[in-house]
Amino acid sequence: MFSPEKLATGLTKLLGIQFVEASGQQVIATMPVTSDHHQPMGYLHGGASVALAETVISVGGTLRVMHEGKACMGMEINANHLRPVKSGILKVIATPVYAGKSTQVWEAKLYDDAEKLICICRCTLAVVQIER
Repeated sequence: MFSPEKLATGLTKLLGIQFVEASGQQVIATMPVTSDHHQPMGYLHGGASVALAETVISVGGTLRVMHEGKACMGMEINANHLRPVKSGILKVIATPVYAGKSTQVWEAKLYDDAEKLICICRCTLAVVQIER
């Protein structure tokens, strides 16, 4: 279900997100910051940061429950954007805060090239049965 080829589709592919490590305990990924990721003032769009965070969090949550025929999808996400970024490669590290039967809560921290924290996201996931 989660081969690198299958993960590199849709918005994940469009944003250039690359998975470095993925498990139900931690997901690490990278994303370039190019003009395609900018808001009109020339800085990283907050929505791109949130899309990166929710992508890796959803993958991590799903990896925790896929053996039960389930997957995870975002229900709610919040973000604190701490520093602006114009270019480079972002690194995100996502870890679970809570993993229940019907919901999970994960936190993602995004770092710039200088390993400075640029954004923190917390996302609540719905655990759903996969349709066959």
